[in-house]
Amino acid sequence: MPEFVRVCDVAEVPDPGKTLVEVEGEMVALFHVEGAWHAIDDVCTHDGGPLADGELRNHTIACPRHGAKFDIRTGAALTMPAVRPTRAHDVKLEDGGVWVRLRATAGGDGPAAHALPVAASATPTGAPAPIAPAAPTSSAAVSADLPLCEDSVREILKEVKDPELFVNIVDLGLVYGVTIGASADEPGKQHVSVDMTMTSPACPAGPQLIADTKRAIGRRPDVAVVEVRIVMDPPWTPDRMTEAARDQLGIF
Repeated sequence: MPEFVRVCDVAEVPDPGKTLVEVEGEMVALFHVEGAWHAIDDVCTHDGGPLADGELRNHTIACPRHGAKFDIRTGAALTMPAVRPTRAHDVKLEDGGVWVRLRATAGGDGPAAHALPVAASATPTGAPAPIAPAAPTSSAAVSADLPLCEDSVREILKEVKDPELFVNIVDLGLVYGVTIGASADEPGKQHVSVDMTMTSPACPAGPQLIADTKRAIGRRPDVAVVEVRIVMDPPWTPDRMTEAARDQLGIF
């Protein structure tokens, strides 16, 4: 088991305050809040941002890159775009110093909105099974009857969902623009270009979102080519989400 390592003097960090320390070769964000000390990995689990550089409010630290918030006591991810916790570590005070011991794994749950629904078989014996809501009309099916335009393409793209957040890319604010023009190779059909972004340059869901975007639009018989252009400027921030996305993720 790892041992406690002295990282600084108690007097070095005000209350409230934070600092960056090194423990056995790993960077750890150390916090002093309301008389208590806490330590978590200095890594945002969304895109590796440095948490110690973020804004500290009470027991919450916000990643300076995209605003994902973490609980400094448990490492739990509190808001998207982060959905996985970062590691929290053990802290003790001894001989006027602050000591940290690394834990092996992360703990704490992400935002409650990301929890999977309880299966119907899990209902108590004798209790009526929950009634499943009626399936919504497919956006792609509705837009298939509409002329091809930016609005109908955006409706189609509501079928494309982030595999981690389960929110469509339009409500997430990932779609920056849609351009439609005549196909040079197939007369009577259209070339559709979609400018979209990712929540971070290294978003692991990127390839899947691009493929799903091309597949969703390409189902229309009047579309010859679907081009997806990834745009990182301006960078995505949570304020690009619609109210519907905020409600779905439990962000108020």
